Amino acid sequence: MTKQKTGLTYADAGVDIDAGNALVERIKPAAGRTARAGVVSGLGGFGALFDLKAAGYADPVLVAATDGVGTKLRIAIDTGNVATIGIDLVAMCVNDLVCQGAEPLLFLDYFATGRLDLDQAAAVIEGIATGCAQSGAALVGGETAEMPGMYHGGDFDLAGFAVGAMERGQGLPDGVGEGDVLLGLASNGVHSNGYSLVRRVVALSGLDWQAVAPFGARPLGDELLVPTRLYVKQALAAIRAGGVHGLAHITGGGLTENLPRVLPEGLGAEIDLATWPLPPVFRWLAETGRLSEAELLKTFNAGIGMVAVVAADRAAALTSLLESLGETVFAIGHVQEGQGVRYRGRLL
Repeated sequence: MTKQKTGLTYADAGVDIDAGNALVERIKPAAGRTARAGVVSGLGGFGALFDLKAAGYADPVLVAATDGVGTKLRIAIDTGNVATIGIDLVAMCVNDLVCQGAEPLLFLDYFATGRLDLDQAAAVIEGIATGCAQSGAALVGGETAEMPGMYHGGDFDLAGFAVGAMERGQGLPDGVGEGDVLLGLASNGVHSNGYSLVRRVVALSGLDWQAVAPFGARPLGDELLVPTRLYVKQALAAIRAGGVHGLAHITGGGLTENLPRVLPEGLGAEIDLATWPLPPVFRWLAETGRLSEAELLKTFNAGIGMVAVVAADRAAALTSLLESLGETVFAIGHVQEGQGVRYRGRLL
């Protein structure tokens, strides 16, 4: 007599629903730390509710942004250091939102993996919660997708989604004019762009992630995983103080591509490259990879993570305000007739 076989289960196919439920329970305290006015419901439902009136808006316009962290994720996975990659995910979304003049209100994440590692996933989402708390956004939900056969080993992927709001008629850029001053807010490293080139340069150097970084005191992997700086609260304070005409988040495309996005037709920018120091990580990348100055400025932030375009008569006051909020600020140039970005001086 043939013994009847037990039927297949979802777990047999590589998907552990119980692990997913355990992750939700584990991250609830982290999400709870991000609660803010306006949140009606959080984790657990089919959707998250948010009350704009309770958040203080009278006639709001919604602004949405989505992004990932690119191949910086590869370094996080290969080193096992995933604790801060969630901050990068949040920063890439909310730093974009504030450039529109919007306050980030809520954030959702998408985490996809071949096999759910509870500790790994919890560490990533704890980082996301940290980024949300630092930028004033509530972590209201997300999706964890376990997809065997799509991702292998410890690989996973991340995407983030942020929604913000502003009062109607208060969006940026607005009022950018000739003579406006460009205030550059310092970055704290490579942030989250250009990592395909970074990894190529590291391969050329012959160093591994555990080697002491030639430009720092910590292992190379740790130095390159310094999370993207969050500029949200500082930028919003500057906007509310008056005189900010535009904000440009310096991501992929560098100063060369991103600054023109906030300049009206007929106006360009002149930037003096001698007005800020090039951080050591960029000098090492340029020298090791034999990168031209133009390539460096078009691929990386080169030490400037955000640019505020401000009225000339407000530049000194806004510099003081931003510095009081922890920013390192450089007056890097001004708006002038023309198009694109014109550089003078040398960075390298």
